[in-house]
Amino acid sequence: QSHIVESGGGLVQPGGSLRLSCATSGIVFDIYRMGWYRQAPGKQRDLVATITRFGNTDYSDSVKGRFTISRENGKNTVYLQMNSLKPEDTAVYYCNRPDRPVTPWGQGTQVTVSS
Repeated sequence: QSHIVESGGGLVQPGGSLRLSCATSGIVFDIYRMGWYRQAPGKQRDLVATITRFGNTDYSDSVKGRFTISRENGKNTVYLQMNSLKPEDTAVYYCNRPDRPVTPWGQGTQVTVSS
């Protein structure tokens, strides 16, 4: 059975940093592109960062230069380092495989950026 567990969220002041982790089990991880998504209240879930099996990364314009995605294939885990956080980064963050999504999705981890 597949499991995705996101963690590392919390309350942080503008300009602060957080590191999110996504632990997976029961899924094929190594050969797939992985991604971090976020969903703010009342908005759709958006893909903000991806990383290929080879470590090639891509980011949405809204997070480029501030967020860094990485992965550890041996641990079936993906990370999101978030720096220079802004209030508009407030959302629930999820990870999944963009090209072949796993269901059910994880519960996500809440990130709140506020002074």
